[in-house]
Amino acid sequence: MTPQTVDHPFFARCWKVLSAHESRAMRDLRRDNLAGLSGRVLEVGAGTGTNFAFYPDTVSEVVALEPETRLAPLAKQAAAAAPVPVTVIESTVETMPATEPFDAVVCSLVLCSVANPDAVLRQLHAALKPGGELRYFEHIATPGWRGGLQRLADATIWPRFAGNCHTHRETESSIAGAGFVIDTARHEATFPAWVPLPVQEVALGRASRA
Repeated sequence: MTPQTVDHPFFARCWKVLSAHESRAMRDLRRDNLAGLSGRVLEVGAGTGTNFAFYPDTVSEVVALEPETRLAPLAKQAAAAAPVPVTVIESTVETMPATEPFDAVVCSLVLCSVANPDAVLRQLHAALKPGGELRYFEHIATPGWRGGLQRLADATIWPRFAGNCHTHRETESSIAGAGFVIDTARHEATFPAWVPLPVQEVALGRASRA
């Protein structure tokens, strides 16, 4: 299968700015998501390479997928300065080249943007060695008025301007449905509760391939 890329100019310009000015809380969440990893890691949706600086030295190699044509060059620059070996491949996860199984897969704010998260998670499950681990840091569906805001945003302008991001997804249910066992999970607010944004809450967790 030929690797495919995507082109979301508005989102790419915005993400360059946002990722360069992430809050300390967001950086701490990224660091927590990667803590304790070892061996060979697949990172899906690397963006500008924001995660790369936080990989522990127990990781022997990171293969990072970034399909956005305007972000992949920035990820490659970040890879050159990373504390562990990182190879950036310009490809969607759906069309990633065949490879040996990984010890771990990392998903950071990416499962909201793939066309079919259930299929992608099954693919990631297959890409792991038995006993391998999925680390996820993802937007999730929330109840109440914000859930209504998420559904409205997803049905209108949000995916168009946010790189196909869909905020009202039951991501942890999809993870379990793909055959993973969720070992630890917690939810964190990234904005005050009163801020009327659909991406206020994220889930951070570890799931294993049984």
